[in-house]
Amino acid sequence: MTDDMVLVTGATGQVGGHAVARLLDEGYRVRVAARRPEQGIAGQAGVDDRVEVVTADLSSDDNWDKAVDGVRYVWHHASPFPLTPPANEDELIVPARDGALRVLAAARTAGVERVVLPSSYAAVGYTVKPDGHYDESDWTDAVGDIPAYHRSKVVAERAAWEDVREHGGPELTVINPTGIFGPQLGPRVSASTGLVRALLTGGMPVVPRMYFGVVDVRDVVDLHLRAMLHPAAAGERFIAVSGAATSLYEMGRVLARHLPRFADRVPATELTDEQVREGARSDPALRDAAVLGGQVPVISNAKARRVLGWQPRPVETAITDTADSLLALGLVPA
Repeated sequence: MTDDMVLVTGATGQVGGHAVARLLDEGYRVRVAARRPEQGIAGQAGVDDRVEVVTADLSSDDNWDKAVDGVRYVWHHASPFPLTPPANEDELIVPARDGALRVLAAARTAGVERVVLPSSYAAVGYTVKPDGHYDESDWTDAVGDIPAYHRSKVVAERAAWEDVREHGGPELTVINPTGIFGPQLGPRVSASTGLVRALLTGGMPVVPRMYFGVVDVRDVVDLHLRAMLHPAAAGERFIAVSGAATSLYEMGRVLARHLPRFADRVPATELTDEQVREGARSDPALRDAAVLGGQVPVISNAKARRVLGWQPRPVETAITDTADSLLALGLVPA
């Protein structure tokens, strides 16, 4: 048991909900910052009576002093993630950047020891390198031809690092997860788990040839905890990826082996790179695949393993546990 208080923003999301549960299991006191008190925590019907709730919005300075009062650590998960591209990319970029800076400023004033900022692999590996190898030294080019969400993650993370360099503490550690899968907490389906649901319901009979990293949400939270506590994590970023990159087609094969009764629903065909590029002109859903150009990236998790002793679950486990939870919650017809 510990008396330390951790502030979690974005607890209505998949990672934030798992984060609150893990912190409570570890004996921490938890405070949640939410735009509306009734929003609750992902996976719970209401707010756990062991959790304090403060109303605070990333677009306003109001109440952030109350949110960080007495807090030792902050996990800042809140950031816009729309299911469809915005008409104006500043709708994503401005709140992502300004929200991170607002949280850092409040944490600095309150004497918070360390902020763990979940960024994204979108800030690392969406400027294609010829050798296809990516680690924490890589950055996506924010002025390149990338989707608005990816640009928002680059801009927000770079702004956070610059803010700490210019103004000093709190200590900052950044986690850059690849595609996050694993047990679904409630009916609100994330973008990644939505891919598994689409594969199991026949919603993607043909898929683009696109390879991406996979990580289990429970391992993402475990990496947050290690990054919060380890002295060597201060001032560092860590990629969260379970293992070798996979594709939507390969993911379908994993699901077909795990749930044979769904085998006829998973995709049997991949689009060619040329078809992806042509389709991306009119279909925003194909833009990622077009940007990556069919490359099979080699994404390193060596730093997290070496520095923090992190040991993620296998890729297949993250995918099959996602499917099992979707079925258990009735989010995929049996």
